[in-house]
Amino acid sequence: MTALLQAWGRGERAALDELLPLVYSELRRQAERAMRAQPAGHTLQATALVHEAYLRLVDRPDPGWESRGHFFGVAARAMRSVLVDHARARKAAKRGLGAAAVTLSAAEAAGAGTDRAGDSEQVDVEALDRALTKLATLDERQARVVELRYFGGLSIAEAAEVLGISHATVEREWKTARLWLRRELGGG
Repeated sequence: MTALLQAWGRGERAALDELLPLVYSELRRQAERAMRAQPAGHTLQATALVHEAYLRLVDRPDPGWESRGHFFGVAARAMRSVLVDHARARKAAKRGLGAAAVTLSAAEAAGAGTDRAGDSEQVDVEALDRALTKLATLDERQARVVELRYFGGLSIAEAAEVLGISHATVEREWKTARLWLRRELGGG
């Protein structure tokens, strides 16, 4: 897969055709897990999230893919962008009558394949995006962990693989980032 990613990065269009079947199911799985972290009644479906994120990935001018993990890390960032754009569009359509609320804990539940209904840790997806941007200036790795877990739907182990760090480090960064985000977003 890494060889195909690198060939695609060099402009070999045939590599992209070979790559799509290999990455689609994983992108779909990530999108489904990311969508579990979204509020009930979210109008974007996992398939649409995959397609939008994939279009953003293939439209990158010089992807420079380093590895499978790098690709899926960038895919998580693309999914974040799609979800934030979708939230903004919904908010604009409602003329500012309120943004979709999401939960930070839902990312953990999504990664574990469980449901945490009734979680009171509600935040606006746009506010979360702004807070993550701020967190990235303070600690880029913590911001990446949240992005991979929340927007990419990756498990702790998958995030560790993408970032090339230990499972324990991802758990520690996830816990610290969640605490910082709660404080930043006014939830504790």
